[in-house]
Amino acid sequence: MAAALFWSSSYAVTKQVLEDVGPLSIGAIRFTLAALLLGVTVRLSRHRPARPDPRQRRQLYLSGFLGITVYFILENVGVDLSTASDASLIVATYPLMTMLVELVVFRTRMPLLRVAGVLLATVGAFLVVRNGAEVGGSSRWLGDILLLLGGLAWAGYNVLGKRASAGQDAASVTYYQTLAGAVGFLLASLLEADDWRMPGATVSSLLVYLAVACSVGGFLLYNYGLRRMTSSVAVNILNLVPVFGVIGAVVINGESIRLAQVTGGVIIVVGVVLGMIERGHRPGREPVGGHGALPLRRAAPSTAWRRV
Repeated sequence: MAAALFWSSSYAVTKQVLEDVGPLSIGAIRFTLAALLLGVTVRLSRHRPARPDPRQRRQLYLSGFLGITVYFILENVGVDLSTASDASLIVATYPLMTMLVELVVFRTRMPLLRVAGVLLATVGAFLVVRNGAEVGGSSRWLGDILLLLGGLAWAGYNVLGKRASAGQDAASVTYYQTLAGAVGFLLASLLEADDWRMPGATVSSLLVYLAVACSVGGFLLYNYGLRRMTSSVAVNILNLVPVFGVIGAVVINGESIRLAQVTGGVIIVVGVVLGMIERGHRPGREPVGGHGALPLRRAAPSTAWRRV
């Protein structure tokens, strides 16, 4: 629950930081700090696995670029154009997007309950996006669309990351992916170089919060909890992310919530729960892992929440 709280808070916090720092620069600062912290963690680990071979490293770097640089560019720009509450609700569809990509790539069977979950979550996302278009006009609608495209980028990251993580522990995989994502963001942030300025104390503390709490802390808390419960239980707990996210948007940013958003969010969460039920009860088949942040063989698709 603490991990869900950290990840869900990132939308409202990012919305605050966007007032002083560009979306590309936020990603560069956040993930450079996270990569440094994870690098220290990996170096100090007593049970560090063997270094991945060159081919495996290339796959890890590519998945990190896709799941961090590409995904978070879409997310940060999407949040900038839209609202933190819309982002929190739309991200609830990401685990099911991962399932659909997994279906196409791995030819996995889609049980009827999971199909119903996908359809419900799609309806919920449509309600949220339509509400954004009605209330915020073309800008908010575009932001919601970018957030949905971010889900496809994250789904691709999960599938690629699953293939690249064999023989590595969670911390090592996250480190290599975060390192690649940070490099990608540093290069992309050069586009905002003309707008760079030293952030104030409040904004700097929020950037540190995004790196330490959301990118590193949430990941560590999630995996600590995952060792002591089944993946299906962890999935259901992470369905609190959109709930916490909307509460954070109201409390931190003072956003107002409309009935269409609430209705869409409830439908999304119900769809996600339905989509996970059958998978969580089928022994011997582990789902794709992943938002904050890692493809873990023990994790369920809900880990797509982790980097948020």
